[in-house]
Amino acid sequence: MDKKIIDKKQGVEDTELLKEEKDPKQNYIFQKTNITKTGFIIILVALILIVIGITISGAFFGSDVQNP
Repeated sequence: MDKKIIDKKQGVEDTELLKEEKDPKQNYIFQKTNITKTGFIIILVALILIVIGITISGAFFGSDVQNP
């Protein structure tokens, strides 16, 4: 008499990464619109600038001290 308890609160986990504009899905992370594309480009450019800035500052402000 081993009965399993099923939790009814847990929903369906079929979340998709990208949703088309006219698709009536409920579980998605990003919607394929111009706002999402613009936001992605802004974030990508910011991350690239941060990496370039760290690289350049490491080259200019690097220490010339050598370990004995």
